[in-house]
Amino acid sequence: ELATAFGCLVSDMWLGEFDYVSPEAFHSTFGKRYPAFSRRTQHDAQEFLICVLDDLHEAFKEVRAQLCQGRHSCGAGASTGSSSGTSIITELFEGQLSYGIRCLKCQALIDRPESFTVLSLPIPSTRVCSLQDCLECFFQPDTLTWNNQIHCYWCGGNQDATVKASITKAPQIIIFHLKRFAWQDKHRRKLSTTVCYPFSDLDLSPYATVSCNNTEYSLCAVVNHAGDLDYGHYTAFCKHSVTQHWYSFDDAQVTQIPDSAVQADTAYLLFY
Repeated sequence: ELATAFGCLVSDMWLGEFDYVSPEAFHSTFGKRYPAFSRRTQHDAQEFLICVLDDLHEAFKEVRAQLCQGRHSCGAGASTGSSSGTSIITELFEGQLSYGIRCLKCQALIDRPESFTVLSLPIPSTRVCSLQDCLECFFQPDTLTWNNQIHCYWCGGNQDATVKASITKAPQIIIFHLKRFAWQDKHRRKLSTTVCYPFSDLDLSPYATVSCNNTEYSLCAVVNHAGDLDYGHYTAFCKHSVTQHWYSFDDAQVTQIPDSAVQADTAYLLFY
């Protein structure tokens, strides 16, 4: 039901019959599936995005499984893609990280893979930083000690270790979540740090394994949040895939904007 409502929304958007399209029907259907989002209060765009992607993945994976069963019953070769949990969502948005965990006693190295659709990046400054600074912070090695020690299979006990993440599979579309809501002095606050992000030639190869291909990206959309923890307003900047023009989406106001306006202090989600 949610996938159908989403399909109708996208169809209405691209028909070009209206100056703007209200997502009211999709929101109503989404609220039935996720009651917490049905209330007319502010919710987190990143949490909303993950719920939408997860639900669409499950819907499309189920359709693909049915199609494969149909082919199999007709005597055609059935695809094994559905059994591995793939869908158009995973094909577009899913990447793979590998966490290299090294025991500091015996130097044994363990690789632990993890799939992702959104990378949540820490903001290492309170004033100005770059997306590259955020990536460096995310991918820098960390040391696991005390309560975070690992149980080393080779040593047979709990040991200190280092852990370092690297990208082993880069998705076609990578989504960065800037962690603007953070704890400071025992209080949760929003960071208003200016994060400078490139429009093109974003190279993720320094954070990827040698076997990882297609690590260069261009910006295609930005979700902005203006306001504080408990109130605010979301807007979006999106690049038209054909005209290459940027547009601002602010409720019923859809306007073309210059490239210079896309760099905003309110950026919360970045789509490359």
